[in-house]
Amino acid sequence: MMDTATRVGSDFAKPEPRRRDWHAVMRVLGATGGWLGYLFLLLPSLVIVPISFGGGSELTFPPKTFSLALFQQFLADPAWWGACVTSVMVASLASAISITVGVPGAYALARGRFPGKRVLETFAITPMLVPVVVLGLGVYKQFSTLALVNTIWGLALAHAVLVVPFVIIAVGSGLRHADASLEAVALVMGAGRARIFFQVVLPQIRASVAVSVLFAFLLSFDEVVVAYFISGPQTTTLPVKMYSAIRWEVSSVLAAVSTLLTLISLMVCLGIMALQRHDASAE
Repeated sequence: MMDTATRVGSDFAKPEPRRRDWHAVMRVLGATGGWLGYLFLLLPSLVIVPISFGGGSELTFPPKTFSLALFQQFLADPAWWGACVTSVMVASLASAISITVGVPGAYALARGRFPGKRVLETFAITPMLVPVVVLGLGVYKQFSTLALVNTIWGLALAHAVLVVPFVIIAVGSGLRHADASLEAVALVMGAGRARIFFQVVLPQIRASVAVSVLFAFLLSFDEVVVAYFISGPQTTTLPVKMYSAIRWEVSSVLAAVSTLLTLISLMVCLGIMALQRHDASAE
């Protein structure tokens, strides 16, 4: 009797190691597939980087020589580095505008209780849902009547429209992890809404705000469609300059510019990851 029970129990226990082995195999296959997909997306950037150090007049891979000539051409041509300066200015202004609008907006949507809140939340992320080409045409028609086409401020405002929804989502996520009871205590103690926002709320979500600033800067710096509609000879951004160069001339300087953009994007992404890791460790 005991032998039969033991044998039956052992039969039920045998599939467990097999199940664990199957789960381990699936995890390995999933991780392998994820890394292969990531390398497939990253491969074009990995090819462009060595090409930018070739120094030749043609885009060839692998490069025959090692040279910084393409970067020197980029720095020597005002049309290229001027477009880069314009992109930095526009991205900085767009980040400042989007943070000024998005952080209070996210706080109002997270803590407010008022009729039509769901409608307002949907309206706040509408620029993410509208096709960028349609949005660019609408911005052009509106800004042309306001004399904002071919201006730095016009580009910054247009990019802020695109970036604000991402800021609201990122800051709203931080507010969901903030301690709302501290705000209630401060309100009971007599603090005003503005003081509570700046002295109680912002210190808790500073990492989310910093991530939003970096993310807004990167999105604005890389944006090309809307900028193509409303930029001009005096306000050509770097992505628009690259797009025009690809259409009308295949300049080898494009490889150096692409490498610089990849480096900037990588630095911003590393900064976002560091801030998120610091915020997680602080919790």
